[in-house]
Amino acid sequence: MKVLLYFEAEKVISTSGIGRAQKHQKLALTLAGVDYTLDPDDDYDILHINTVGPASQGIIAKARREGKPVIYHAHSTEEDFRNSFVLSNQIAPLFKKHLISLYSSADAIITPTPYSKKLLEGYGITLPIYAVSNGIDLDRFAYDPEKVKAYYKYFSLSEKDKVVLSVGLFFERKGLPDFVEVARRLPQYKFIWFGSTPLISIPKTIREIVEEDHPDNVLFPGYVKGAIIEGAYAGANAFFFPSYEETEGIVVLEALAAGQQVIVRDIGAFDPWLVDRVNCYKGHNNDEFAHLVEEVVEKRLPSLSEEALKTAQQRSIANIGQQLKAIYESVLNGKDRTLSGLG
Repeated sequence: MKVLLYFEAEKVISTSGIGRAQKHQKLALTLAGVDYTLDPDDDYDILHINTVGPASQGIIAKARREGKPVIYHAHSTEEDFRNSFVLSNQIAPLFKKHLISLYSSADAIITPTPYSKKLLEGYGITLPIYAVSNGIDLDRFAYDPEKVKAYYKYFSLSEKDKVVLSVGLFFERKGLPDFVEVARRLPQYKFIWFGSTPLISIPKTIREIVEEDHPDNVLFPGYVKGAIIEGAYAGANAFFFPSYEETEGIVVLEALAAGQQVIVRDIGAFDPWLVDRVNCYKGHNNDEFAHLVEEVVEKRLPSLSEEALKTAQQRSIANIGQQLKAIYESVLNGKDRTLSGLG
């Protein structure tokens, strides 16, 4: 069995969640002993497609002509397209129709969470849909004192500094305005938002927040990779992710794998795998977030690091590889029923 992992516009998506998903899938299949290629011109047995651009349609058509089964990895929904780029809300209904057309062209669909599976079923898609986490590379985010030291040096931090971390694109949907507002209420802490988006592509209100309309205790270092951000995950005092909509939220998995104190908005994507006051803290508005951040940073709330790490371990890349392998085999064998535990 050989799988074509297809990701359109790899350079464009490299810093996004889908870009991380590509890295995770490659590692997952390697660990599961599944042969794969990234070259559409190679011979392969099954197409595992991850993107929804115009070239993706051509790849599907080619696979169909050759009689090869297609699995669509549904990373995108209408819901998480809204409140992102300029005109995204106006385009969203058309984008939804596009997604339904593409996803319905497959033999089966993989999507990261039970929540996103429910959304797709609500679109009227009747194909087998498997909920499989994007997974996490546990080794990469294991505590490493040298990485923490690199993070402290990069931001000129002392041990007295208390830092609240977040990671994401510059989208309203990600809760960036709320992150900044909570920082405004807690000037005694530093707030760092890792990530970057071309400013021309985002609405003026968000662009202004990033460029100038934020307090001095908020830092936007841009896209940073390697030891700096991995050290930040381990060395920060809290991870605060007030996103309004996700299909899963790979950055949350990264924070969990680092044993970080995680504070998130109580949204559907985080049910049932994130449980308030078990492996994370959940809030609903900025009043609650400001209170939770302060209580977590000052250690007046119990540490949830141990349960956070357990949650990440359940979603290890090795486990995800085995789940993907089982789905491939099911589709290749022509089974039309969902696998136990994944459907």
